Amino acid sequence: MFDLQGYQLQADEIARLESPAAGGIILFTRNYQNPEQLQNLIRDIRQIRPGLLIAVDHEGGRVQRFQEGFTRLPPAACYRSQPDGENLARKAGWLMAMELRSFGVDFSFAPVLDVEAGLSQIIADRAFASEAAEVARLAAAFMHGMHTAGMAATGKHFPGHGHVAADSHLELPVDTRSHQAILEQDIHPFKALIDRGLEAIMPAHVVYPAVDHEPAGYSKIWLQGCLRAELGFKGLIFSDDLSMAGAETAGSYGARAHKALQAGCDMVLVCNAPDAAQEVLEATVGLADSAERSQRLHIMCGRFPVDRSRLLASPAWQQAVHSLEQLNND
Repeated sequence: MFDLQGYQLQADEIARLESPAAGGIILFTRNYQNPEQLQNLIRDIRQIRPGLLIAVDHEGGRVQRFQEGFTRLPPAACYRSQPDGENLARKAGWLMAMELRSFGVDFSFAPVLDVEAGLSQIIADRAFASEAAEVARLAAAFMHGMHTAGMAATGKHFPGHGHVAADSHLELPVDTRSHQAILEQDIHPFKALIDRGLEAIMPAHVVYPAVDHEPAGYSKIWLQGCLRAELGFKGLIFSDDLSMAGAETAGSYGARAHKALQAGCDMVLVCNAPDAAQEVLEATVGLADSAERSQRLHIMCGRFPVDRSRLLASPAWQQAVHSLEQLNND
């Protein structure tokens, strides 16, 4: 999965889309000008590769790539202080998913399942709560809303990014807690949502030396041992962005992709680095695929079309917008 540079497809991007190793596109704010432009861009992508996954980071709060023409979503931390927080989280998940699906975006990389521990500025109010059980309760409601709208969910950042201060975009964080502490403090939201049908998980570019010297996204112990064998997760595993500083330990971009795939990732992300995306496409062409991986990828596709004009005229959309506007104002 790779990104695009602007509002329209460029010639080199079309060539990358045609690569058999291309599995998805992730969109950013620079790819959104207005609703009509987004519709045209997604139409052009679909004409080249009809089944390609199209994704975006659209959690709410600080992480919402599309603004004008979309409802402003509050950060995840807002719901815990509300008497009807679970219902509001469900409405937000539904609204986010319906608005994106009305443009043909398959899914958003959400919800965040990290526990807020007062350490990580990159997580902070992106986390639903500071208690694992509360994170699980509110994130499950958000996911339920996404599912109602026909969108698959991706939990991140396994096994938990909230207990490190370092930003993995800029450096490699190290979480020195014991294995038992990580299991007790961070794993519950992932297990709870796996049991409720979570389709995908994204591991953290964080090292947990009590368990493995490799970052979680490169670790067979975390991905195949803990996530697959112990937690029983059968869904899709996305790498986090391989252009982040936290992924540099594996060397070249091709080496990073191979290491993530060998550890257990099903799809690797390369963002904000077109030459690196090309390198990874060339390095992964011809890798043996499997029916199991193809099925996992298919589950991430939007489950039914959403008519935008009907959505915006519906009482359910209007009520959800009103509820979230009130929460934003508060």
